[in-house]
Amino acid sequence: MLLRAVVCSSLIAIVGGMQADTAIRTIDRGVMSNVDAKREVVARTEAEFAALWKSHSADKPAPKIDFSKDMVVGVFMGSRPTGGYVVEIVSASIRGGALVVGYRETSPGRGAIAAQVLTSPYHIAAVPKRAGDVKFEKM
Repeated sequence: MLLRAVVCSSLIAIVGGMQADTAIRTIDRGVMSNVDAKREVVARTEAEFAALWKSHSADKPAPKIDFSKDMVVGVFMGSRPTGGYVVEIVSASIRGGALVVGYRETSPGRGAIAAQVLTSPYHIAAVPKRAGDVKFEKM
């Protein structure tokens, strides 16, 4: 089958294919979240995002999100015993009618020198709003 790539600003779609990649805009990313448990989250409304943000970082004001156009996805690694852990949302694509959010986790290498401090790595991003299932896939 012949596929044509169509590029429109930061949104890429594969026409005639099974997949369309969606733009990802980082809202917040780091290693010190108040979310201590591993979580994958979706917020489609202002109220859902407010609750998520309050559990993540109640001491900072939440960024403004236009929920008429976007929704929020997030991955939290949970509490880790040292520095050197990172999580990154690397893709968002439509497959089989669902939005599939791909993410990568990095751990400190064997023998690496890491800060002896509790961390809670996270990545929160905005993606174009869509109805339907959202699945998270560790890559």
